[in-house]
Amino acid sequence: MPVANVITSIRDNMEKALEHLRKDFRLTRTGRPTPALLDGIRVNAYGAQTPVRQCANISVPEARQLMLKPFDLGLLKEIEKALMASDLGVTPQNDGKIIRLIFPPLTEDRRKKLVQEVRAKGEDAKVTVRNVRRDGLKLLEDAQKRKEISEDDLKREKDKVQDILKEHEKKIDREVDEKAKEIMEI
Repeated sequence: MPVANVITSIRDNMEKALEHLRKDFRLTRTGRPTPALLDGIRVNAYGAQTPVRQCANISVPEARQLMLKPFDLGLLKEIEKALMASDLGVTPQNDGKIIRLIFPPLTEDRRKKLVQEVRAKGEDAKVTVRNVRRDGLKLLEDAQKRKEISEDDLKREKDKVQDILKEHEKKIDREVDEKAKEIMEI
């Protein structure tokens, strides 16, 4: 693999790890519920497991409430069943036309636990980008052993990889800090 491709691959894989962290954070509940909390929930609709977003219009009418209005009222019971089986921790309220999910305010202890979870996920993301660095450096060292690049080129490329790692670790720290701040807001 050419050296330029190794560096590009390292950068791409670190970006993927960062994007995975961001996606994971969107599913982490803060004081305000968002429709993204329902992304992992699937409904048995017409014999297929369908994401709830494809079965209902999801809105946020109040600060601690999500409202689901099914596109087909025949799916109301299936949506309710899927919400009950999920790990949201709230009981759906069905009035025959819409489903409301009312989220209780987070306690201080729960907020602190969520911040700990967010920080742990950030550390996992850092481990992932460090593993990407390790694998990339191994490819570069193998290229140097095969005499595809000189020792000076290897040193320069290692420095580039280290800079890319530092950049992504800073981005991860920034994402973690923003999410922790969002969780601690009342």
